[in-house]
Amino acid sequence: MSWLEPIADYRGAMYDLVLRNVIYRMDPEFAHRFAVAGFRYGGRVLRMLGGRWVFPSPPASARVHALGLDFDAPLGLAAGMDKNAEAVPGLAAVGFSHIEIGTVTARAQPGNEKPRSWREKDVRGLRNRMGFNNDGADAVARRLARLRSHRAGKRVILGVNIGKTKVTPAEEAPTDYGYSARLLSPYADYLVVNVSSPNTPGLRDLQSTEALRPILEHVRAAADDAVGDRHVPLLVKIAPDLADEDVDAVADLAVELGLDGIVATNTTIGHDRGPGGLSGPPVLPRALEVMARLRARVGEQMCLIGVGGITTVADAQAMLDAGATLLQGYTAFVYEGPAWPARINAGVTPRR
Repeated sequence: MSWLEPIADYRGAMYDLVLRNVIYRMDPEFAHRFAVAGFRYGGRVLRMLGGRWVFPSPPASARVHALGLDFDAPLGLAAGMDKNAEAVPGLAAVGFSHIEIGTVTARAQPGNEKPRSWREKDVRGLRNRMGFNNDGADAVARRLARLRSHRAGKRVILGVNIGKTKVTPAEEAPTDYGYSARLLSPYADYLVVNVSSPNTPGLRDLQSTEALRPILEHVRAAADDAVGDRHVPLLVKIAPDLADEDVDAVADLAVELGLDGIVATNTTIGHDRGPGGLSGPPVLPRALEVMARLRARVGEQMCLIGVGGITTVADAQAMLDAGATLLQGYTAFVYEGPAWPARINAGVTPRR
């Protein structure tokens, strides 16, 4: 047994006490905002602790080269936690190998009416119908410019997840996505086109190849125009609820257009718990199926980011074994605590 394991068990027990006696007493959305503020203003302290016994660095064997980038380990933070790029260095300090911010839309929007976030404690899941509440691409671009001007911000591998503004008609979606891509790609290590959230009306219809093709083409052109000679990797994020033939169609389109990768999967609407998309362990079986199907379809070269229900080291390894190049999580971070990402990254073996 490693000497770190008793420490990890102690940290886990302490966090479980905080979870049950403090966090569960908060409204879920308030708890989310409170956590983001904590990572934002406590980032310097977390960075001082990073790499030590509190948040141990992953072993060299965990390193992954993907998207033209060198990741210290597979697991990063999924979009949805830091929607507006407010706490990137603090979140990176706890052991995530990359941070994906967003979803960011071209125009600022408040999201759906409250309540719009729920804990599904019996399955250690989360359910939300947030509706892409965010500060908008202009404000986030200014924030990212400040972030990238500082040493701590430059070191983070940063993904930027972009979505459609709610009031934008579907036929104008390519222009809407392109606006965000043009503003945000200069600060991004990679871009993700999100067409898979269930909480913006009509958004998932954009996963059809007929609707998706012009969006991806427009985003690619906008990003290239904004960054000049630098290539910003472009990925698309899909839902677990796609039929197998639609998964295949998106995979084929990604190969045809020369996308750099696919993120699979988002939250699911395949549940009976109320409105919104469900994340956490119930998503894992389908996420693994989608991942294996994508890998078989696109071959070995494309980067696939596996997300959906990863909680344990065994879950993470199963996703890697199914074909994932990189991993992301969010829901388990809420239930398992700040030591979770370092624990996962220390325990997995990436694909070679």
